[in-house]
Amino acid sequence: MNRDESKGSMDRRDFLKAAAAAGMTVNLSTKNIKGANDRIALAFIGTGAQGISNLRNALAAQDQAQVVTVCDVYQPHLEKAGAAVRAQYGSDPKMVKDFREILADKSIDAVCISTPDHWHALMSVEACKAGKDVYVEKPAFVYLDEGPRMVEAARKYKRIVQGGTMQRSMPTFLKAKEIVDSGALGQITWCKTWAASLSKQEGFGRPADSDPPPGLDWDMWLGPAPKVPFNENRWGVTKATFPTFRYFWDYAGGAMTDWGVHFIDPIHQFLGEPMPFAITAIGGRFWVKDNLETADTMTAVYQYPNFMMTYELRQSCATPMFGQGGGTGIMGTEGMVVVTRGGCWLNPNKGSKVEPIEFTVGGSRPAQGLKQGAAAPERRQVSDHWRNFLDCIKTRQKPTSDIENLVRSSAVCILGNVSMRAGVRLDFDEKTFTVPQPEAQKFTKINYRAPWKLQV
Repeated sequence: MNRDESKGSMDRRDFLKAAAAAGMTVNLSTKNIKGANDRIALAFIGTGAQGISNLRNALAAQDQAQVVTVCDVYQPHLEKAGAAVRAQYGSDPKMVKDFREILADKSIDAVCISTPDHWHALMSVEACKAGKDVYVEKPAFVYLDEGPRMVEAARKYKRIVQGGTMQRSMPTFLKAKEIVDSGALGQITWCKTWAASLSKQEGFGRPADSDPPPGLDWDMWLGPAPKVPFNENRWGVTKATFPTFRYFWDYAGGAMTDWGVHFIDPIHQFLGEPMPFAITAIGGRFWVKDNLETADTMTAVYQYPNFMMTYELRQSCATPMFGQGGGTGIMGTEGMVVVTRGGCWLNPNKGSKVEPIEFTVGGSRPAQGLKQGAAAPERRQVSDHWRNFLDCIKTRQKPTSDIENLVRSSAVCILGNVSMRAGVRLDFDEKTFTVPQPEAQKFTKINYRAPWKLQV
């Protein structure tokens, strides 16, 4: 194992000051600016379940972009992606297994990274260095130290980097933000996020280590992660709609970073992108009996400068909260907003003069005193988020889910996991993006397998 230390990078504190300053300005660059009628050349790295979903959204925007290259270390995924592009365009995309071929291709304007999470930071930084704009899936990283370097790379190389937290572009979340911005909730001092389900106790079983399937380059799939024998659950492509790699610490952070980032990110979006300064989490695997590693039951408590937030994960009890199996709640002195992808509900507190509101994908009931817009469309796809990314490539404006926002929301989830794994309360310093607790350091420091290094 080779622990990467920063080489030739600016001091972390100076970088964060510079990044904060950059965050207040338009991210302009004269390089690769496209005209209104120019099509953006896109490449897709990782074409599994999420990669194909992103690919289809990009294909729907063919007036703005064309997919010219697809990349995957698993041949069946690569062939599926190639077939999707051929069906849409009637032309053959270039098909490669090594993402470095894409970075070396100067004709490619932007890349989409939908790989397992442990690749996100390294590929994003390398893409920025290669002059590509980036759409990167959430969570942004696995190790806390990776996050600031992703922001540094985007700013240093003047790249547009959009995060896959697509709810920021969805109508129910935009409506919830409107309600919060209106002041209807009063003073907000408590936020709650939760995910409740009932998993099968046998889970995904305990398969023995084995040879990888035909067409999979397992060593390249592992990349910077520790070298281990192939295990069907560690890869997980055949086990679930979205692969089970996300439940192993080497590659991801479990439900906390997979879904938790979607529940927590709206709180940041609605309340001005704050960060917590104290984190305490407990939990573990209490129900499911397979060989996965991340928590199936967990509670995390966060103290922000002006409010508290909790995250609750239950895989052994599907009892909903506020009528929802999973969601985000913003609680104030006058009322509470609950928001999901399906709807947004304002519930007044007892004695409050605020009127209730229900806003679902199919329409809304107005709340007195709140700005009313047109009824929500039947369904806005994630393509709204993709179109924002493509628009920003041309205008060089900041995207809806700018990399700094994605890094901050990802960090909150990862800090919850670190607190749980280390068994300590964490004191987070937003300026240095660090925690001082010695027990936590092995879970926050970059630890890449040679020859991979994260260098901005």
